Amino acid sequence: MGLELNFNLDPRTKIIILAILSFMVFNDVSLYISGILVLIPFICLLFSNHKKSALIYIVVYVLAKYIQIYILPTATGLTAIILITFSYTVSRMMPILMMGYYTITSTKVSEFISSMEKSNIPKYIVIPVSVVFRYIPSVFEEIKSITNAMKMRGFGLTAKSLKNPLKLIEFYMIPILISAVKTADELSAASLTRGLSNPEPRTHLLEIKLTKLDYTLLAITFIGFGIYAYNFLRGVLIA
Repeated sequence: MGLELNFNLDPRTKIIILAILSFMVFNDVSLYISGILVLIPFICLLFSNHKKSALIYIVVYVLAKYIQIYILPTATGLTAIILITFSYTVSRMMPILMMGYYTITSTKVSEFISSMEKSNIPKYIVIPVSVVFRYIPSVFEEIKSITNAMKMRGFGLTAKSLKNPLKLIEFYMIPILISAVKTADELSAASLTRGLSNPEPRTHLLEIKLTKLDYTLLAITFIGFGIYAYNFLRGVLIA
């Protein structure tokens, strides 16, 4: 329980790790380097009250890597195409998605704004991104509410509903789109009401600072990136 309470990363740490992770997983990285880096989202989720998501993530990722290493070399035909699509999509996209999920769900808007202002990030970047931090969870809540309402009326996202795509668009997609636009307008108005566009310096009740945990995870990330950069540059120079 204590680990859950103390595992609170600085928003800057989350964004830096997400950016480096996004760059590295889309390039050819040694297995031991990528293995260490993909453990960071797992650790973050595991110790921040997202144990189920962490376990699903690591099991699916290990399965995708197992398919790449042991099954793909002998697979042929349609089976090989399906396995390639699944394994490479999961191994390259899932670490980014899970780190992004952790970043958004565990970061309060006030924490994000405070950390960005400490880093002297311009307001025209801080304000849109801070709205996004509120927007995505709000839209997911709206989607959940619309889905429950449709189920109560006997029209959910099932194989039966897919047979009638026009009704699916009318009863499900249109309410989601209208709700998404309405939510964006409301959050934009709320951000302006709270004075985010005020050019004067703001005061904050939260004290945002980098801790030993932040420095540890950043060190692991930069060491992995340094090893990757060294191997990449050595390969370029040899070629």
